[in-house]
Amino acid sequence: MTQQAEAPRPHTPLQDRLRQLLDGPVALDKRALLGSLYAEVSRCETLAYAAGWNDALATVRRGSRRDDDA
Repeated sequence: MTQQAEAPRPHTPLQDRLRQLLDGPVALDKRALLGSLYAEVSRCETLAYAAGWNDALATVRRGSRRDDDA
């Protein structure tokens, strides 16, 4: 089974997203609320982790180009 790429969403700060979940039109029970919060935090952590890897790879690439020029 292949994974489909998640459609990019506009960046919403985590605090604003959590406020949306808490103040949303539908009252969530505790389990549903915790599940939504967990999913949102996990998504943010995954994006931050990926961004860190992208930054690290860009730094390594810049460093290897400098080494090639020397």
